[in-house]
Amino acid sequence: MISKNILDFLNALEKNNDRVWFQDHKTEFRTVEAEMKAVYNELFTLLKTHDEVDTVKVFRIYRDVRFSKNKVPYKTHFGGTIHRVKPQLRGGYYLHIQPNNQSFIATGFWDPNKEDLLRIRKEFEVDAHEMREILADTKFKSTWGDIEGEELKTAPKGFDKSHPDIDLIRKKQFIFTKKYTDKEVLAPNFLEEVNNSFKVIRPYFNYMSDVLTTNINGESLI
Repeated sequence: MISKNILDFLNALEKNNDRVWFQDHKTEFRTVEAEMKAVYNELFTLLKTHDEVDTVKVFRIYRDVRFSKNKVPYKTHFGGTIHRVKPQLRGGYYLHIQPNNQSFIATGFWDPNKEDLLRIRKEFEVDAHEMREILADTKFKSTWGDIEGEELKTAPKGFDKSHPDIDLIRKKQFIFTKKYTDKEVLAPNFLEEVNNSFKVIRPYFNYMSDVLTTNINGESLI
């Protein structure tokens, strides 16, 4: 489970986000960092019971401020991703821990490359019925809500703006998020709840993996 020490440290860091304070509390940071890495590894183990995942990446606390106007040196959250086995499986899982009820999980396709984006749009252009069924499923919708992500204001080049599925076609991202309170994050069963929510995403991943590993005629690309 996630300890209160993690949220307390992140709260303190937000109030004292400078290098001097951080260096003075480096030992404390190393302790909570190790705890969070154990959390991500435990989630990886849980995911492996029902999915094929191959890597865990825990993002560094240090911000890249080289090209940013915001020169605050440290993130005030922990974030990490777990990827599915490519090329046959697509998608991944993200866990974000941040105090003051700002924690969340996310999944889906955050930044598909232009080839994948075009393939997804072409699939929706031909037939979005299966995608609609997934999004309308009662359990899926109660767990994840509506699909999110940036989208164009009008139709992409080469697509009819009056197409009945233009709301899906104009999307540039295809993601789902679920928020958690601090109380939920600190609960003993938090990781089990996260894992169960990730299980519910499987029909969506199955569909998108099938789309992205075949051409428009359904022929395998791998």
